[in-house]
Amino acid sequence: MGTPAKLLVILGENNCERLNLPTGIPNSLNDLKREIQTQLRVLEDFRLQFKDPDFNDFVNLTSTSDIQDRATLKVIQLPTSTSFPTTSSVPEINETSSVSSCDTDIISSSQSSLLSTPESVSSVRSQAWPERFPVPQFSFDAEIQLQKAQLAYQTDGTVLSPNAKLKSDILDALASEIIKYKAYPTSADLDDVAAALVQKHPCLKEKGSVSGYYGWKISLKYKMANYRTKLRNIGCSELNINSHKRKGSMGSPNQVKKPRKAEVNYCPDYPYGETKDTLEKQRMTLLSEVTKRNNEQVIKVLMERTFALRRHEVVEDMPFIAEFRNRWPALFTEREVSAEFSRITTIPLVSKFMGQLDHFSAQLLRIFRKKGGTATQKMTNILSVMDQNDTIEKKRECILKALTVYMNEDPTNLVKEYLDVEHDEAQTSVRNTTLGIYVIVHEGADATDAYEDVGIIIEGVQILENLNNVANACSVMLGLIYTLNLAYPQDLRYTFEVFQKIFMELDAHKLSNKVQVLKNKLLS
Repeated sequence: MGTPAKLLVILGENNCERLNLPTGIPNSLNDLKREIQTQLRVLEDFRLQFKDPDFNDFVNLTSTSDIQDRATLKVIQLPTSTSFPTTSSVPEINETSSVSSCDTDIISSSQSSLLSTPESVSSVRSQAWPERFPVPQFSFDAEIQLQKAQLAYQTDGTVLSPNAKLKSDILDALASEIIKYKAYPTSADLDDVAAALVQKHPCLKEKGSVSGYYGWKISLKYKMANYRTKLRNIGCSELNINSHKRKGSMGSPNQVKKPRKAEVNYCPDYPYGETKDTLEKQRMTLLSEVTKRNNEQVIKVLMERTFALRRHEVVEDMPFIAEFRNRWPALFTEREVSAEFSRITTIPLVSKFMGQLDHFSAQLLRIFRKKGGTATQKMTNILSVMDQNDTIEKKRECILKALTVYMNEDPTNLVKEYLDVEHDEAQTSVRNTTLGIYVIVHEGADATDAYEDVGIIIEGVQILENLNNVANACSVMLGLIYTLNLAYPQDLRYTFEVFQKIFMELDAHKLSNKVQVLKNKLLS
């Protein structure tokens, strides 16, 4: 990873924000845009300009190599007809994959049609649960009643006791807004919504309630249950799959569960105008395109379009990994795993993981050194490697292994090391590995030498290789767990809970006791 950087981002007139990049300026323009979307809450589609020092004016940004630390960017909003992105939006070309003209294949007419054919609107959610819930505008008559009630509240403190019609209108509007973020809001989410409601409309505060909104929270809980039933009856896939989990009806999945790890897009509906058959044809096209050179842009567009089909296969059919890889070979690259994770959670994978890991590194080292018992010597041995190799990659690896020990789990279950001469032993071990990271070490190498290879094994299959370092492999493995809808390994469940809830900040309100203690120490 590069040197930490800061960018000034102009969002509009008299509206500027600072963008912090703890792992440096991303190599990909798409990754930079995702950082802006995540950190600065930019929801609409946009392009970027940068202030060119040669001309002292803003020009279009086509490569992140054109900008440096403390550069100034400008966000240019693109016109759109809906709040959801279209699956046919052609992404910016990733400059890391650009090559000289003599090596580049000319895009065929069929590829051009893939990039230009108008596509239907996607049903995929574009953002995670907001930090501050946006209370929507209510119906015209409801807003009039609330305005009058607010005036009375400001005059003499009188709170409104809404009639059934007004309360129903408010709950309906809130439910319609909640479903834009998730179908199964948690108790903490409902707290956020109810608190935002009475903060915007203080006249709705409840007498006799400590928080002032407990009754609204309970009403929202039942309203969402009824609303899910309504959506299920009209064929919403995300909700339909759960209606069969115990019925075992013919052709219905028996073990499908609702999102477990804060997935924003768990099992989205097919895009409007698409069916399973039309998306299957696009998957067949993808199988052909993946065999061509320098074809990342076409592959990326097709992967975006077929996202809903993959999620239905993963969630409903639960295929074997080897079978699924044969159907979707384009998915099993570091780039596409990261992209799929972002589609599922709306959060960038590697940059977020590394940024949080680096952010907490100093505190984690301090906590590790205060740990007592038999774990102390194990962590000391692991961390001593940093004295011989002080690169950022080795530091991250040592911290992650020590973290596993701190959570009373075995780091060898996370990372398995093999000598390059132990081929037969390695193959046997791989076949018996359910989920893990492997590293190949050159015989006679010391702590300062780089690994021969770093990769990931799932269900005895070598899924990915050439991941460069262990920290990167950990982030990609988390992405694969989301992508393939896998459960965390039981012998590493607390380590992965830290990855998810502390590093990635997904479902961070509900922690196990062990992870909650660690979080308290990190924030103290």
